Amino acid sequence: MNFNQHLIIAVDFDGTIVEDAYPKIGKPKLFAFETLKKLQNEGHRLILWTYRHGLKLHEAVAFCKENGIDFYAVNSSFPEERFINDVSRKINADIFIDDRNFGGFPGWGEIYQELTDSTHPRIEKKKGFFNFFK
Repeated sequence: MNFNQHLIIAVDFDGTIVEDAYPKIGKPKLFAFETLKKLQNEGHRLILWTYRHGLKLHEAVAFCKENGIDFYAVNSSFPEERFINDVSRKINADIFIDDRNFGGFPGWGEIYQELTDSTHPRIEKKKGFFNFFK
């Protein structure tokens, strides 16, 4: 994957953008909003991808907006997408940033460096189940 291209980045809210205090909104994680703003300014599309729904989702979106982040889409692949029961809820994104990732949340500094530093070593992404064991 060419990390110098514009990416679609799906970002979790609780435990990733803010400390996990669900159903309340926790304190912003160190450098979360600064990193997200920088990624947006570099042309990446950000999608809020969270378990929150209804009023709790609206509160999270408003909190992010108050902190300078307007998402390209919220819990969907694109702004016009509407949920219907016969369509998969999996969204289309190049990268998913979540505190529940395998290995945990590395922090926003490391995430930004991984996404933008062309000299930073990367694990080559391979598709398919059998490539997992190579």
